Amino acid sequence: MTKVEIYTDGSCRGNPGRGGYGTILKSGTFIKELSQGYRLTTNNRMELRAAMAGLAALTKPCSVEIYSDSKYLVDANNKKWIEGWKKKGWKRGKGEKLANADLWQELDRLRAKHEVTWHWVKGHAGHAENERCDDLATEAADGEGLIEDFGFEASA
Repeated sequence: MTKVEIYTDGSCRGNPGRGGYGTILKSGTFIKELSQGYRLTTNNRMELRAAMAGLAALTKPCSVEIYSDSKYLVDANNKKWIEGWKKKGWKRGKGEKLANADLWQELDRLRAKHEVTWHWVKGHAGHAENERCDDLATEAADGEGLIEDFGFEASA
């Protein structure tokens, strides 16, 4: 099974506001950078989209190490919150609405194809790939060609 490292970060100018994500995939000597900007979104949605973009770029099942500075993303996976939400029909406790349910469902579908380990890294602390992902995310948020975050804008 191919081993892949995925580094991710999300950015938002206001929350909600213009946003973007940055993702780096590494496997051996192969490196690929991905980013996209959105015209209206939230930081948490960009953190999720960064991980989703990395997983979606994989063309076969892989052994994946994902590094993110988002406790929201990493804890939801490592503490098995996703499994609980899924059992409850993508709701929180007592049937409460789950924020970003559309993205959590898609992330769950994407990660099921791979063996994924999640790692939290401290943001803005000199971690080279995290810093690069932050640059990609902020450049995307500040750039041209912003697209609609359908799941967010439809509910906003």
